[in-house]
Amino acid sequence: MKNTNKWNSKNIPDQSGRVVIVTGSSSGIGYEAAKVLAEKNAKVIIAVRNLDKGNKAIEKIKSGRPGTDLELMQLDLSDLSSVKKFVEDFKSKYSKLDLLINNAGVMIPPYSKTKDGFELQMGTNHLGHFALSLQLVDLLDTTEGSRIVNVSSAAHKYGNINIDDLTWERRKYKAWRAYGDSKIANLYFTFELQKQLDSIGSKVKVTAAHPGWTATDLQRHSGLFSFLNRFFAMEGWQGALPTLRAAIDPEANGGDYFGPEGFQEWKGYPVKVGTNDLAKDSSIAKKLWEVSEQLTNQKLVFEKQPA
Repeated sequence: MKNTNKWNSKNIPDQSGRVVIVTGSSSGIGYEAAKVLAEKNAKVIIAVRNLDKGNKAIEKIKSGRPGTDLELMQLDLSDLSSVKKFVEDFKSKYSKLDLLINNAGVMIPPYSKTKDGFELQMGTNHLGHFALSLQLVDLLDTTEGSRIVNVSSAAHKYGNINIDDLTWERRKYKAWRAYGDSKIANLYFTFELQKQLDSIGSKVKVTAAHPGWTATDLQRHSGLFSFLNRFFAMEGWQGALPTLRAAIDPEANGGDYFGPEGFQEWKGYPVKVGTNDLAKDSSIAKKLWEVSEQLTNQKLVFEKQPA
């Protein structure tokens, strides 16, 4: 695979025999990533909260490529009991997992809480995926060449997590700040999870990506972004390329972060990009990990297979 700035779906080899989960894949970049992987012959789990939307997504993909292998499974990342049930259902059917794409998210909604009492954006975008990943990591660990991709955002640069007030109960709620917090949390999780996996000798890779400025339903709570999309935004298929490169490129290393090549990383083909300095603070990453363990009642524990 050539390392070129024009990396696209043609760079993705046949995915036959691979099992893939894409969260939030009924629309936007999650849908586009699931579509490409299904067209490359992977078995793709459409893991979504709204089953009607998920069914429509599957029908749309199959209308263009009838032979694709897709399965709909319900997953509400704002409800830890739903995460647990999803994992139980998945493990009852599958004994391997090649790729987990943690894509689902909410963006700048009015203040609200998850079923478990977390601020909605942190609860869905980070804590839900934290719980999901830790419950699936044993299958990933026993699947050769497996990978986790966390979809972050350039908005991580607005994040500055208050570890003592993740639910915004002591501060005046600022939706954009809370979104930025959840997106920098995705990066802290990427780096700390990779560090912890490395420490126990696991070969699972954890990478991250951001889609640049891509027109999706995620921006429905922002009239300004919805208006500006028509002038600046990429289409969904191109916005999904950083995620796909983070998922598939054999030259990607654990902790690598991919985004568009263009000005301000708004548009363009996917390349390896950097984060801001705050996202590299390993002490914050460790503290967030510890708090996330407590809030989700999850730990990174699995039986290592004999060599």
